[in-house]
Amino acid sequence: MNQETVVQLSPIAPIGTAVITVLIGLSGFTLRRSLLSKLFAIDVAATGVVTLFILVASRTGVASPIVVDAQIVGSYIADPFPQGVILTAIVIGFSVEALALVLLRHMAREHPLLRVDDFDNEVVEPWP
Repeated sequence: MNQETVVQLSPIAPIGTAVITVLIGLSGFTLRRSLLSKLFAIDVAATGVVTLFILVASRTGVASPIVVDAQIVGSYIADPFPQGVILTAIVIGFSVEALALVLLRHMAREHPLLRVDDFDNEVVEPWP
């Protein structure tokens, strides 16, 4: 007889990886001087947050929320709400990043390097 061994991984490792991803993104946002690098660092942090939400919302031993028999419905059915929220967050994050890339492309016409210092030192004329 073959006995299969089930390896139980600690839930701390994936959550720790998601937290480290968020911290890498936040540190990249604070330390980088280029606006394009800051945008990508925000994307890395957002990916870590989405991963953290997925890991917190996931549970083992639950079934999909498709009810075949109304008498068997219990607490072992997965809640579809976190899945919808995460999917919405991914779509909104992608849309915001696409819009920010278009804005950065437009800003690069005046300042090709997209450094924060170039925008801080720029003198803006008042509106006539």
